[in-house]
Amino acid sequence: MNKTVMLAGHAKLPQGMAASELHQTLTVTIEADKKYWVIIDASCTLATGHAQHFFGQLLKGYSLLEGTEPIIHRIEEHYYGKAQSALISAVKDAHKQYLYITKQSK
Repeated sequence: MNKTVMLAGHAKLPQGMAASELHQTLTVTIEADKKYWVIIDASCTLATGHAQHFFGQLLKGYSLLEGTEPIIHRIEEHYYGKAQSALISAVKDAHKQYLYITKQSK
């Protein structure tokens, strides 16, 4: 069977963004392997494909075992758009799903 899981996190988008015209919330999805919890791929509902790809590249390779701080720092260091705080909130929300899954498996 598949050795990865899909996690999703959501956050409210700020007004005045192109993505907020399409969606009122931002969704982040994270595909991670179940053994080391390394992020294999990530996506988000930002308006442009370029921004979506960029975000995925930012998260790829990080382990959820390390918590959200390294990911948050990377977003703050490299993404300078209005959705920065929404991306961070959605990543934290997705991380809660990881915590729930790992707690259930113990």
